[in-house]
Amino acid sequence: MLSSDFESIEKLKEEVNIAKILFQSASTQRKNEALENMIKELEKNRKKILKANELDLKSAKQLLDAGKITKSAYNRLKLDDDKFSTMIEGIKEVIKLEDPVNKKTWAMKLDNELDLYRQSCPLGIIGVVFESRPDVIVQVSSLMVKSGNIVIMKGGKEAQNTNIALYETITKALNSTYGLTKNIVNLLLTRHDFHEILKLEDTIDLIIPRGSSDFVNWVKDNTRIPVLGHSSGVCHIYVEPLADQKKAIDICIDSKIQNPSACNAVETILIDCEILKEFLPKLVEKMKENGVEVRGCKMCAELLPDIGIADEDDWYAEYGDKIVAIKAVRGICAAVNHINKYGSKHTDCIITEDKDAAQAFINNVDSANLFVNASTRFSDGFRYGFGAEIGISTNKLHARGPVGLEGLTTYKYLLYGKGQTVHEYCLGKKTFIHERLL
Repeated sequence: MLSSDFESIEKLKEEVNIAKILFQSASTQRKNEALENMIKELEKNRKKILKANELDLKSAKQLLDAGKITKSAYNRLKLDDDKFSTMIEGIKEVIKLEDPVNKKTWAMKLDNELDLYRQSCPLGIIGVVFESRPDVIVQVSSLMVKSGNIVIMKGGKEAQNTNIALYETITKALNSTYGLTKNIVNLLLTRHDFHEILKLEDTIDLIIPRGSSDFVNWVKDNTRIPVLGHSSGVCHIYVEPLADQKKAIDICIDSKIQNPSACNAVETILIDCEILKEFLPKLVEKMKENGVEVRGCKMCAELLPDIGIADEDDWYAEYGDKIVAIKAVRGICAAVNHINKYGSKHTDCIITEDKDAAQAFINNVDSANLFVNASTRFSDGFRYGFGAEIGISTNKLHARGPVGLEGLTTYKYLLYGKGQTVHEYCLGKKTFIHERLL
């Protein structure tokens, strides 16, 4: 359902609540058929969708030139053939994945013929709001279909032409799938509608915002519905004294320049003082060769006076651009303390050949994704084998890290008995067995 199709939020509530009841019983086969139909319709409408994106890019270019949007926001808006093909591959991967719904994940025999099961189930109705990136619609829709959830989405107005073209294509695919309920995927067009759904704590089970830290924090402050997401991506790399320095340079460069606007791009590099004089010049040289602006702490600036000087704000910064902050630290404890203080609990990496140092880093850094000798850009649902991701969560409850199918489910307890009552156990006539079945 498109927001122009309903007269009020009350009408939307009615439609999605009906859809939730009907869709939760959809078979795996039916859901996979819907995803196959999505692929067919997207391929059929590729040129139309890319043309719609060109219109959005044309308008966004004027905003960029006027300084009203950032370069990183403009880059996220772009949908080209390569990104389109990646979207299709993401759906194919989701099809291959096991259905996360109706799985028995735990079981206990309480007594003879009194068996308790824990079974996975969809969360229900999920609100997803995002800025710039129109490919989010496809990722979200594929994950929602496979996990049996209903979704209400609101994209940024800067991508409205692309969002509508993608939504209409996906809806056509779902509606053409035999036996599938309507209104699985819904798209809001106005800010007013989005503000209204933030009030629907009796209908919506979860809100997932994707965008800037200010935007995510605003959502958290303006709803009583649980919110899943991350407010920023201040990612770190710590280059430990026993690091392979060639490996370290390759990883640092890839983490910064492969996609500087991504939330998993490195923003701060910590270099141990033991190797600072040797390693810093090599790293800075490579960064500058790749067009990266370097800002360093006082110790780094004394060694290389031509780099910019970082201040306190730089340690908190998510640049989203070809800018990196570098700081000298004395030992792994100082590195860990810096990351836990200034980081956003998103993705942090240590580069070292010392297994003990790597383990200490993993044990003590409080982040959702911790890497040893690998680019921070690997922090992604598609690369993790989730098919796609609905976002990255730095929460500790429910889901953490890239959120795929499992993060879109919860569970219920099912008890199968033969007429037993608690009274019999209170009187001591019966005792519990408590024998694990799974």
